[in-house]
Order: sequence, then structure tokens, then C-alpha cells
Amino acid sequence: MTHQSQITLPKFNRGVYLITKYIEPHIGLIKTGIINIFLQHTSASLAINENYEKDVRLDVEDFLNSLIPDCWSGFRHTLEGCDDMSAHMKNIFIGSSLTIPISNGKLNLGTWQGIYLLEHRDYASNRNLIITQIGE
Repeated sequence: MTHQSQITLPKFNRGVYLITKYIEPHIGLIKTGIINIFLQHTSASLAINENYEKDVRLDVEDFLNSLIPDCWSGFRHTLEGCDDMSAHMKNIFIGSSLTIPISNGKLNLGTWQGIYLLEHRDYASNRNLIITQIGE
């Protein structure tokens, strides 16, 4: 069985956000299989990481901004502002999709794992996710 749906997330400013709660309601049609979560944007990213301590998300954001700073003098693509190309570079490093096992009709994440949206723009629009479930 295959099922596909789309989720539109609320607007988030730059930062790292746990979005597992937005995805979980769309699980359950498949008892055993996989889910692919695809982000239809190039200036935000998806990741799995620690879901409990907020400082982890703050540290991830701070580290990414120090690794790939806005307004770097080497960027040529600046049509949409100083945070435009740095957002695209972060997306290249982190990625736009995740594949997670589904077991017993639920995401089979580890105890301390959650799904992150990493928003790389200061003032972003809503973000769309395509959720594809494959299994039985």
C-alpha cells in the first residue's frame, strides 16, 4: 500500500523546530513500512536529532550560522537578501528529505529522537512537506 499527503507547516522564523507533532497525525494507514518526508523548499532543511533539550536546537542553529554565515563576501546570489545564499548552502549540507521506519503504525524513532525543521531564513513563508508512506 502507498499513501501520499501534503502538510503545510506554519510560518517559522529562523531557527530549529521540532515538527514531529505535525507529522504524527498523518501516520497510521501503514502498520509496517517506511515514511519519506520531503521538504519542497531550498532554504530550509530536515533532520533527526535530540528531541528533549532545547539547548541542542539552539546550539545547532548557532553552529550552522558560524559555519555558513550570512552576507559572506564570496556569495554572488544575493537577490533575496543577505540570508538567501547561506540558506541554500545549509540546505545542501543538511538535506531536504528523511526516511523513517514505521512499526506498529507509528514512527519508529529512538527514545530521544525528533524530526527537525531547520529554517534558514529570517522571515520565511509556510513550508510544504510531502509525506509518502509505503508498506502494509
